[in-house]
Amino acid sequence: MKTVEIIGYKRANLGKTDSKKLRGESFVPCVVYGGKEQIHFSAPMILFRDVVYTPEARFVELNIEGEIKKSILQDIQFHPVSEVILHADFLELFDDKPIKMSIPVITRGIAPGIQTGGKLTMKMPRLMIKSLPQDMPESIDVDISKLELGKTIKVGDLAPQKYEVLTKPMVSICSVNVPRVMKGITEEEEEAAEAAEAAEAAEAAEATEATEGRASDNAEH
Repeated sequence: MKTVEIIGYKRANLGKTDSKKLRGESFVPCVVYGGKEQIHFSAPMILFRDVVYTPEARFVELNIEGEIKKSILQDIQFHPVSEVILHADFLELFDDKPIKMSIPVITRGIAPGIQTGGKLTMKMPRLMIKSLPQDMPESIDVDISKLELGKTIKVGDLAPQKYEVLTKPMVSICSVNVPRVMKGITEEEEEAAEAAEAAEAAEAAEATEATEGRASDNAEH
């Protein structure tokens, strides 16, 4: 996986006043944790561009006044109106400690179902993955070269890897849908079916997040 460098400077003062001043100077208040101690620092907002404003997953190499820490962006807060970054949390990485990341799904090949008039629908464009840092993939490649019209690829269809997919096996990743002109249904019926599928995918994502939250809580206690 690609790594983005972010240069940081330790904060001498903490609190709302100092944080507001940093943001006014185009810096982001940050914290990195997961190691022996938390480090509060600030970093230029422009350096977050290749981490935040990209669909790709990235490792982050923090250079905090010469102290190097390999990490991932764990959480980020934005202003609700201006969308300015308010705060960023980083998790320090260690080779023997598994991590969780949201990894993009990339389809490979051309589905036969598309060539016969079907439409490819991505139901899970990203999957939550758990693995050791060195085994974390940059993307989840899904081969659709045998995907026929009306068929679906589910999480359980993925080949075993060194990483663990936290989403339930029965959740659909992508499918080739039969167009309504071929099924003889109305546009309203098709929209209703698509809405139901979207709700199913959202429910699966929420269930995954809830499971992760409970696991995190158990780890902390």
